[in-house]
Amino acid sequence: MIFTVDCDGYVTISHNRWRCALGRGGIGHKISEGDGITPLGHHVMGRVFWRADRISQPQTDLQCIKITKDMGWCDDPSHADYNQLIVLPHLGHYEELWRTDHIYDVVVELLYNTDPVQLGQGSAIFIHVAHSSYTPTEGCIALALCDVLNILKQATARSVINVVQK
Repeated sequence: MIFTVDCDGYVTISHNRWRCALGRGGIGHKISEGDGITPLGHHVMGRVFWRADRISQPQTDLQCIKITKDMGWCDDPSHADYNQLIVLPHLGHYEELWRTDHIYDVVVELLYNTDPVQLGQGSAIFIHVAHSSYTPTEGCIALALCDVLNILKQATARSVINVVQK
């Protein structure tokens, strides 16, 4: 199953279309960590992380993991754990998955820069919950919570996010 993300800010599959927020740097080829670009290309959907204290486990064929307070994602290109799930505290720079806002109530890992990981070429590219105003992300794809959950219901272990320019 292929979900297409376009530069107009929509995710589509078949007759379904959902509004999304994209990276502040637009869609393109990632240049470096922190460039705010949502990377072009086919990205397999990986694990799903969710806040069990806020929502029920998503209905999906993808592997689901409860977010705990000690979970993070290393975004430090100088660290060996770069672009990987980590346990906090951690010596490198990282992003916490347990957030006070709601954008990580459900997070879908996109397998971007994972095999092999190339230091500095981008990390923590996720599908997650958008702010109500759909403000740009740091390179992720963000949708309304109900839309993320709808996508997950349709996703399989072979599902791909195809980020394209028109």
